[in-house]
Amino acid sequence: MRSANLPNESESILTSGAARPRLTFIGVGPLGGTYAACYAELGYEVLGYDVDAGRIEKFAAGEMPFYERGLDTLVRKNVDNGRLRFTADPAEVAAFGDVHFLCVGTPSRPNSDSADLSYMESAVTTLAPLLKRRCIVVGKSTVPVGTAAWVQQLIDKLSDTDVQVEVAWSPEFLQEANAVDDVLRPNRVVLAAQSDWASELLQAAHKGVFELAAMEDREVPLVITDFATAELVKVASNAFLSTKISFINAMADLCDVAGGDVTDLARAMGYDARIGHRFLRAGIGFGGGCLPKDLRALAARGRELGVGESLRFLSEIEDINLSRRTKVVRLAAELTGRENGPNGPELSGVNITVLGATFKPDTDDIRDSPALDIARRMRSEGATVTIYDPMGLDNARARYPELRYAHNLSEAVEGAELLCLLTEWEEFRHLDPAALGELVAQPRILDGRNALDPQLWKNAGWTYRGMGR
Repeated sequence: MRSANLPNESESILTSGAARPRLTFIGVGPLGGTYAACYAELGYEVLGYDVDAGRIEKFAAGEMPFYERGLDTLVRKNVDNGRLRFTADPAEVAAFGDVHFLCVGTPSRPNSDSADLSYMESAVTTLAPLLKRRCIVVGKSTVPVGTAAWVQQLIDKLSDTDVQVEVAWSPEFLQEANAVDDVLRPNRVVLAAQSDWASELLQAAHKGVFELAAMEDREVPLVITDFATAELVKVASNAFLSTKISFINAMADLCDVAGGDVTDLARAMGYDARIGHRFLRAGIGFGGGCLPKDLRALAARGRELGVGESLRFLSEIEDINLSRRTKVVRLAAELTGRENGPNGPELSGVNITVLGATFKPDTDDIRDSPALDIARRMRSEGATVTIYDPMGLDNARARYPELRYAHNLSEAVEGAELLCLLTEWEEFRHLDPAALGELVAQPRILDGRNALDPQLWKNAGWTYRGMGR
């Protein structure tokens, strides 16, 4: 990870003495917390705000309320050198910042596919009356198109008429487990503002990113655009990535019945530069806190704006994704010699070990985790399910206390009649099939991520089943 090149001393990456705007990040979850620490590392004075006092206390003490690779080092370093502070006082935020970044969550509404903007509304209505000097409020959260204009209306209604506050937009493109590098070394920056003054201030707030790129002899594409485009680019990107994943999973089903190998198919397709290799790995589908809810929110917003028919395919993408979870449960029944009847698979009494609880490796995030959902489904069909994950056990246990959890790999697999690899952690990719064969009751493995070498496992006496292989 390139952020390993960060300096060890109190200095920032950049040594420029040029004046920088002071930045606040409103909402210091995985999005705002990462941006706050990284921009402090770039030399900005940064204040992080959250209504969760416990989270603020942890950050202020240099502790991490969530896991993101490499973030703990940046937080401690920049809290210690004074560039990064945290508060639960919105008046302090208003007095401090030239640029206020909105980084609050936008989950799905209860019983709806539309995005819930209540956290953003609360943040804006809290901040706006407290603003006493000219500044910009910048959206980074992923929102439905049209949100920026709504935020400006709220601010105009609630802020002092003598204070000029402009809304601007700059969407985030962070990938969990790589978020630090995605902030410091983004693959693009998208900016939208309403005036030259706001545009200049917004660019100054991102100047450190471009200075670092120049130091490292890299280029960062800059897209200056309108509000609607800036609001759409993140959800459109996530919808496209979701489409690639569901497409290759549909091809995996076709390979299963036709006798093909979806890994070879994806490799051959990926050599076409128009397609590329990324996100063409068949498996159990996507999860997490972004792709599923953004896919649904985009479709819902399309319906609200009268173009639902054009986006109807998005519901098919989600259907394919969710069908992978059902398929894994059925494959588990087949591998253990159980019947798949009209009411679904029957796994009563089968001891199954699930390797992986998080939605992806190198995170402790279990939001909409396919692995955990599959484990829950197998238990509901009567299986005894034991889960092991290198980092996500505490969060998984809190979400599904009825499942069994093991603290190490040996404990997890002992006596298992079926192993299901459902999150492709690095330690799972390098498992020793011969050694594991001494611990399990039956040497059967379902490779839900196509992360293993099938021949290696078969040669060790295992019954191996991948997805579309």
